[in-house]
Amino acid sequence: MNSRERVLDLFKGKPIDRVPCFSGMGNITEEGINKLGYKFAAIHSDAKMLADTAASTYKLFGFESGVVPVDLCVEAEAMGCAINVYPHAEGILYPTIKEKLIHKEDEMDITLPSDLASKGRVKLICDAIKLLKADIGNDVVVGSYVLGPFTLAGQVMELNDLLKLSFKKVDKVAKLLDLMADAIIIVAKEYEKAGVDFITVREMGATSDVLSPRVFKNLILPPLQKILKELTASSVLHICGKTNDIVTFMMEAGPSAISVEQKNDVAETRKKLGKDALIFGNYDPYNVLVSGDENLVRSTMRQCIDNGVSAVWPGCDIWPTVPPQNMRAMMDEIKNYGGKE
Repeated sequence: MNSRERVLDLFKGKPIDRVPCFSGMGNITEEGINKLGYKFAAIHSDAKMLADTAASTYKLFGFESGVVPVDLCVEAEAMGCAINVYPHAEGILYPTIKEKLIHKEDEMDITLPSDLASKGRVKLICDAIKLLKADIGNDVVVGSYVLGPFTLAGQVMELNDLLKLSFKKVDKVAKLLDLMADAIIIVAKEYEKAGVDFITVREMGATSDVLSPRVFKNLILPPLQKILKELTASSVLHICGKTNDIVTFMMEAGPSAISVEQKNDVAETRKKLGKDALIFGNYDPYNVLVSGDENLVRSTMRQCIDNGVSAVWPGCDIWPTVPPQNMRAMMDEIKNYGGKE
């Protein structure tokens, strides 16, 4: 069973030989970028560089997926937000949004571009998916991600304004989130056409740290259900922060699997959702994988498995400065420990 077969069978609910270690979020490394002779700032605007860099994490360390894009601005850019990719920057500097679409409440009644699928870098990401599939697609799964509707809304307008309006003007926010869901579906379907094996919906902004379970159920859940119902590829719903109180709602949204971060008590989540639910998580990708030593990496991987994860998966993007020895220690521990009962 190779890595690709292992993950595909996991999504299908079939028996597998060990717990896989992969991600549906950013997992490129500085080690990979440097070996390719690329600059981080350049890869976001070049499909081949992006695909090569995404493939390098598997080629160097055996990490069990390849994922593009590696930034969070694709959908907002396609909708018309101005972004800065910092083309001449040195080091690790991710693209950011420099001009929002919505600046105040009375500008919230927006419409989507009729040709959204051809705007911004959507086609570039699709080209990168195809290149990635051709390169490593026989060995590992190729994934992509889209933002969740609340998170995307927090890209096209000020997040603080969105949070306030979520309590004061619920109907207005709900209308915007429904439109965001439409945009996300359009982009996700392009990724599916390009050949992705799975798509992660990253609803980072809708964490229980800032929104109550009641608000999540009433405001966030409906547009998530709308999106996930439309996806034909395997899907993962990722939410940051404390999610124990909303994991049942996360599953109710209809993904193939849920992804939780280190603030989630996975053992408790497993009890809530049962033995058959696919729960991906939940190590701290910075404080363990980047800042920790090899012993901490290994003990954390064992703890994730012991707590009942279906796949070992980071709590967010893997920061590119991750030491190579920690990546190797993680994969080694997974291979040695992940198949034990």
